[in-house]
Amino acid sequence: MSSTTSLILEPTKYLRNNPNIVFGKTKPVINKKGLKEYPVDYNPILEYWEQIQKGEVLVCNKVYQQYEEIVSWIKNDGYKEWFFSSKRANHIIEFAENFCCHSKGKQAGKKVVLELWEKAYLACVYGFIDIEGNRKHQRVVLIVGKKNGKSLLDSIMGLYGLVGDNEGGAEVYAVATKKDQAKIVWLEAKRMVNKSPVLKKRIKTLVGEISSDFNDGVFKALASDSDSLDGLNIHTVIMDEWHQWKNGRALYDIMADGITAREQPLIIMTSTAGTIREDIFDEIYEEAEIQFNNMKLENEVDDRTLFFIYELDKKSEWRDANNWIKANPGINTIKKLRALQDKAKRVASNPRLEKNFVCKEFNIRETSSESWLTFEQLNNTATFDIEELKPRYCISGIDLGATTDLTCATIIFRVPNDETLYVKQMYWLPSDLLEKRVAEDKIPYTIWLDQGLLRLSEGNRVNYKDVTKWLLEVQNELDIYIYKIGYDSWSSPYLVDELQQNFGGHVTEKVVQGAKTFSSPMKRFAADLESKKINYDNNPILKWCLSNSAIQVDRNDNIALVKTSNSRRRIDGVASLLDAYIVYEDNYENYMNMI
Repeated sequence: MSSTTSLILEPTKYLRNNPNIVFGKTKPVINKKGLKEYPVDYNPILEYWEQIQKGEVLVCNKVYQQYEEIVSWIKNDGYKEWFFSSKRANHIIEFAENFCCHSKGKQAGKKVVLELWEKAYLACVYGFIDIEGNRKHQRVVLIVGKKNGKSLLDSIMGLYGLVGDNEGGAEVYAVATKKDQAKIVWLEAKRMVNKSPVLKKRIKTLVGEISSDFNDGVFKALASDSDSLDGLNIHTVIMDEWHQWKNGRALYDIMADGITAREQPLIIMTSTAGTIREDIFDEIYEEAEIQFNNMKLENEVDDRTLFFIYELDKKSEWRDANNWIKANPGINTIKKLRALQDKAKRVASNPRLEKNFVCKEFNIRETSSESWLTFEQLNNTATFDIEELKPRYCISGIDLGATTDLTCATIIFRVPNDETLYVKQMYWLPSDLLEKRVAEDKIPYTIWLDQGLLRLSEGNRVNYKDVTKWLLEVQNELDIYIYKIGYDSWSSPYLVDELQQNFGGHVTEKVVQGAKTFSSPMKRFAADLESKKINYDNNPILKWCLSNSAIQVDRNDNIALVKTSNSRRRIDGVASLLDAYIVYEDNYENYMNMI
């Protein structure tokens, strides 16, 4: 979207002035002890989901997908050996609202009243247990715009881990690469204790730690330069604002290793988006995207981790205030609407401020690109029998990717009196890398290998001759004449020479990468894909690649496919298909006359 798009600063929807929307319809009662108590069957997850379904609350695609998955577990009466316990979910909510107090501002000293999205979040983390009462989830990632109450939630969860979780000798840590950063949540928890008469009776707040004698628990702030990182027996660890961490993987690994001795440990990761690239933030964000793709593709997921990523679905959405709630679920309540409106005005008049603004307020990563297609747009379960269709001529596209990783060759073809464009592909992986790719990508390459959708190339790199061999099989065994072959202009000259030797010099056509070449064809391809005019035989590898595909958009609304060096997010199948599609369009009349 162009930067000249009109700016809407006053939201007309999702104003959150209805307490039933903000806090939920179910209200707690005050019991004989003067404490808040929720009904035994109270489920804030289902209440929040109902609001989302009714359009009373707007969430981004990732939040929608995560809650859709969680609700399916509840409605199916559990997931594997796990089931939802309202009692366990309500316990931390009641702990927060009965014993935890605000420490700053106008609310200082007053008891916390959680918003519905916060209650749903806590219920998801703490409510799923096994038959022995141990929690399902051992890691939760919350990415949300700044000033939405992350530190408050972290402090509540830290104190709950210390004294409310029925854990003997609980060890709770707030960690960061720098001590001052690690102490932010810890100090908030310390102030929370000092403001709460009930907690103050049971918890000691000392200079360097918070402790609870009745269960020998301790809550400390630790940094990566600390001498006391080894030998931790962690029950709860809080990693706040880890987008700021540099060389953060080592610290994360130490903390993750420290939870292994506990029955129900919990890693809590909360942050806004950040500007540190190729570090722990990007790694965890990539894990989240793989998780969501696996949900769509019905692959196995990491069922011990929850990802709640509140963000805009597209960078351009910030120009309409009605979208702000996607990244800021506490807008106009926890987070001040007027302050955000004032910032938006300044950014609109000074575009140089936009990058930092959308990063901090709306969780658009500094170097991130926009997703190209929704799953509904790319999904097509139609299949075909190539021997029944009997195509006579096809056009091919090849993407070598990194020569040591995934490679794809595509053929596309039409048949008479049929508007459908048919797609058949073959993929290759080096045999030496198969196990590594399965482990890192968390994608079932071995299953695809058994299905004949993927082949292995001997050694530690893909052999170009394997690609040629498959194309010769298409031409000689399937009796489909290869009319043209599109290839990336960066492709190896050895491959091009071999293709020309086997198929003729007139067959190969170079496809220059970039928006100038790709923009218009990609838009037409997306339209054909959405209208189901492209039948890719329900190929799960291509579907995965399409799900991974992202685009860069320039000021003139030109788009280009984004290639990534991250081997866990392959788009090779899409690049190969687009090479073929562009050549198909360039030679459309001649090709259609041939069929």
